[in-house]
Amino acid sequence: MKTIIQVNDVTVGYDKGERILHDLNFSIQAGDFVGIIGKNGAGKSTLLKSMRGFLPFDKGEILLADRRVQDYSQRELARKIAYLQQQVELTFDYTVRDMVMAGRYPYKKWWQQQGDEDDRIIEACMKYTDVLDMAERPIRALSGGQRQRVLLAKVLAQQTPVLFLDEPAAGLDLFYQEQIFRFCRELSARGKTVVMVVHELNLADRYCSRLMLLKQGNVLADAAPQQVLTDELLSAGYGTAIHARRNLETGHADIYTEELPLTSAKRELLDTIIGVDYQKGGEAL
Repeated sequence: MKTIIQVNDVTVGYDKGERILHDLNFSIQAGDFVGIIGKNGAGKSTLLKSMRGFLPFDKGEILLADRRVQDYSQRELARKIAYLQQQVELTFDYTVRDMVMAGRYPYKKWWQQQGDEDDRIIEACMKYTDVLDMAERPIRALSGGQRQRVLLAKVLAQQTPVLFLDEPAAGLDLFYQEQIFRFCRELSARGKTVVMVVHELNLADRYCSRLMLLKQGNVLADAAPQQVLTDELLSAGYGTAIHARRNLETGHADIYTEELPLTSAKRELLDTIIGVDYQKGGEAL
């Protein structure tokens, strides 16, 4: 497979000298569906933003199609990588069609109007994500799951070879979560490279072709899902006891944390919360 993204010895930090990513080295091939996993603060979103060219690196280089990311203009990058960020502020009552049409901006001069080819592309994207029937509705009137499908249609309308998604399934019900993962698997099977920040480990196991486990800005594991979703690696990556078991009937991963015993200190906190008066022998208030 052709390497489309190459990360070489990359270190990234924010203000005050804090380092978020440390000496990362990996490559991503065309058609990969990569899930980036790890506990909050591990550097997942920072990695995605760095590969997109939104953040400068302190050291190293990131190559996109054998060219340094910083050597692309923003318009050129928008034709190579479509990026769906974690939080999308919707301050205007755009219609669904208007929002999806915004995905065509990298191909338009400021004076150009949309043409028949643009209309054909955005209609196909809305059909694919099942939002065509709400094309004239204000996007702010939609449910969370409907909005995510509209935003996915928007980034698909950019027609880029690479798709970056930052927690696209967060806060959605099971149906919408699984639908987004299915879309991404279908896209990668047709050659699009998908890199997604993921918290839904069971879905990542079923749909991603590869998982990258981050811990404190380092890559702890990078391999096929079954090789990464192990008790040892997950416990090390998330800092707590985690078990990964295979369902014998479906073959899917069953991942859960180990339940800790109820200590006397925690019991006392619970009693305070629910209203038990220790001065009266443990009676409810």
